Amino acid sequence: MSELHKKTYLLYGAGGHGLVISEILELNSCELLGFIDEKLAGEMRNGYKVFPAAPHFLNLSDVKYILSIGNNQVRKRIDEKYQLRYGLAIHPSAVISTRAFLDVGSVVMAGSCVNTLVRVGRHCILNTRCSIDHECTLEDYVHISPGAVLAGNVYVGSCSHIGIGASVLPGIHIGKNCIVGAGAVVTKDVPDGTTVVGVPAAILNNKQDNFKVF
Repeated sequence: MSELHKKTYLLYGAGGHGLVISEILELNSCELLGFIDEKLAGEMRNGYKVFPAAPHFLNLSDVKYILSIGNNQVRKRIDEKYQLRYGLAIHPSAVISTRAFLDVGSVVMAGSCVNTLVRVGRHCILNTRCSIDHECTLEDYVHISPGAVLAGNVYVGSCSHIGIGASVLPGIHIGKNCIVGAGAVVTKDVPDGTTVVGVPAAILNNKQDNFKVF
């Protein structure tokens, strides 16, 4: 186990999302031990070994972890199951206000912009070229997809997912466990557990496979 203590990061999840984060850590001159992923254990990913989710890999006091999994609910389950010491992964090209706050485990990818007084919760993903404007609040386990734009004073509840290229108007409140479809334009508040799609965004009624304007 002596080799473990020469490195400083372990990524939990060796899928495509994890590969991107591994390169972010490299660009920040962080040392990376490898990945934890039960399904891919024994493989090499981006030149790093994949370890099983064994107890001795999940109890290293001098190693920081990032949950490198895109699914919000899965990140939440793992976070609640294990008591890990989490770090941050921020791409050098991201622009982040000195007055913004990012909690542990969150990831900010290339070209993203986080403006003043933004608050980002635990284990959030700010994906490639997304824009989070002033005074937005993202609760824990939120995923903002590539190219999505949140105007000022937007609130996004825990475990919600804003799709690729979506736009959210100023002051909008999006509840927890919501999905905003790719390219949607959100002009009204979105209740908890709701999926909205389209321009302007409308509620998707999955049972009847149609839209409900709200």
